[in-house]
Amino acid sequence: MSESLHTTKNSAAGPPRPELRKAIQEIVDSGLAGVQLRVHDETGEWVGSAGVCELGGDAKPPTNGRFRIGSSTKTFTATLVLHLVAEGKIGLDAPVADHLPGYGLDRRITARMLLQHTSGLFNFTGEVYDDGTVVPGIPAMAQEWVDNRFRTYRPEELVRLALSKPARFEPGTDWSYSNTNYVLARLLVEKATGRSYGEEMQRLILGPLGLSGTVVPDASPEIPEPHAHGYYRYQDAGEWKTADATRFNPSCLSAAGDMISTTEDLHTFFSALLGGKLLPAPLLAEMRRPHPKSGDHRYGLGLFVQDTDCGGPILHHNGGLWGWAALMYSTPDGSTTLTASLTFGDAELDLAAIAGALEKVKRRLVNEVFCGGQSGPSAEAPQPTRPTG
Repeated sequence: MSESLHTTKNSAAGPPRPELRKAIQEIVDSGLAGVQLRVHDETGEWVGSAGVCELGGDAKPPTNGRFRIGSSTKTFTATLVLHLVAEGKIGLDAPVADHLPGYGLDRRITARMLLQHTSGLFNFTGEVYDDGTVVPGIPAMAQEWVDNRFRTYRPEELVRLALSKPARFEPGTDWSYSNTNYVLARLLVEKATGRSYGEEMQRLILGPLGLSGTVVPDASPEIPEPHAHGYYRYQDAGEWKTADATRFNPSCLSAAGDMISTTEDLHTFFSALLGGKLLPAPLLAEMRRPHPKSGDHRYGLGLFVQDTDCGGPILHHNGGLWGWAALMYSTPDGSTTLTASLTFGDAELDLAAIAGALEKVKRRLVNEVFCGGQSGPSAEAPQPTRPTG
């Protein structure tokens, strides 16, 4: 077991944490290619990795490696919008159409509704309705995604695609997770400031926190070294295929899920955010308050709220996309955090099996870190399980 595990010198000052070593090795043994894990708690910092960096190789994933964080990006985007609310550049409950008049948006849609997924707007990566009806959006699955993975999408294109479809419900009357909301949030930021989303992210979050390992890639398919490889396993005409999903054009996700980061940067960001260092207390309280319509999802403004069996609550926003998953958990005060990267390999797992495997991984790690391994599985809030969730 120890031969397939790597722990950096950063963890040497803290306890060995054999339960974490065991947990990440078991995660790899269940079918994942690799894991990077970072835990900060009252005992100090623990950092480790297990598995392989690349299929066919022996090297372990770098514990300081960069990875695609998927929808964990949404917490960064929500924080950026709320910072601009604090600066008076955006009204949290003002019509978004005042800033973006060219899209024909329903004037009832506000910035708050975008951040909490209560706008009712169609999800441009596709929708699955309660009756099982599937309405596709951009190419997002199987061979169709592989063939289009280097295509560039502009944010305006994604929004207009979503607006060409019927809304799921009238603004503010229900809850439905939609990537479209966060692409509109990007456009709102750019219109309100006259600067690009990436520039504002650097000015207000990445720069002040010193997040040198975090990248807003826009349309670049590159991921800076060091990094592991992520693989997208799918079926085509009844045959299993594996595509290396390390390089792809993330403009298909934009501010809903395009960012690249490290476990250390995610820890620094989430701990600072929840510790009150990025937003005024009233706005942070708004962010952490679940909307009643989000039900079991318990979604605030760019954050999920989850109770653990040992007492909770904890806050999180994880991310999952083709070949990759990211975990970002914290106690409400930012004092204990769990951040991780998961990469998938060539195990023959369909989407449902991947979602099930991820739930087991999350429950195991949350139990170990936030409950000391003493209680049963955590009460994980349902989270979207499409590759762009």
